[in-house]
This record gives sequence, structure tokens and C-alpha cells, in this order.
Amino acid sequence: MTTSFAWFARGNLLASFYIQPMGCVLAILVVGLFWTCLYTALTGRPAHKLLSFMRTRYYVIPLIAFALLAWGWKIFIHTHGLDGWRL
Repeated sequence: MTTSFAWFARGNLLASFYIQPMGCVLAILVVGLFWTCLYTALTGRPAHKLLSFMRTRYYVIPLIAFALLAWGWKIFIHTHGLDGWRL
């Protein structure tokens, strides 16, 4: 996941997603969390009101399923020697 975050931070989203798809998704969530925290810090409003539109039952199960598939992908590319990103 750290390699995926590193590729994401450098702006190479394709490499980030290829190396570890869940790492790319988590990096995207961290970007969203940064802006949420900045909003909260600047306005003083609680973040739960900003995020109240999100229903947990609609995104927790798909995220868990995606995480399992992402680790399956990582195991596949590692066992087949495809785990290095080449430009």
C-alpha cells in the first residue's frame, strides 16, 4: 500500500491503481478527508454534518469486497512476477 500511496502522491494514478487498487482508493479517500478536515478547521462546523449524506450500509460492504479483490490482484501480480511498474 505504501508504494501505491507513493505513486498516487507523484500523480501517477494508473501505477497506483495497478500496484495496489485498494491503496489507490484509500489515497483518494485521504484526499477527501484532508479537504473535510480543512473545511472543519476553517469554519468550526462539525464534520458529521458535512458527511451526514453518506449511508454506511451503501459503501462499507462494497469497500470490504473491493479490498479482498485488490489483495487477490496483488497476490496474482506478485506470484506471476508482474509486480513492478515499468514506464
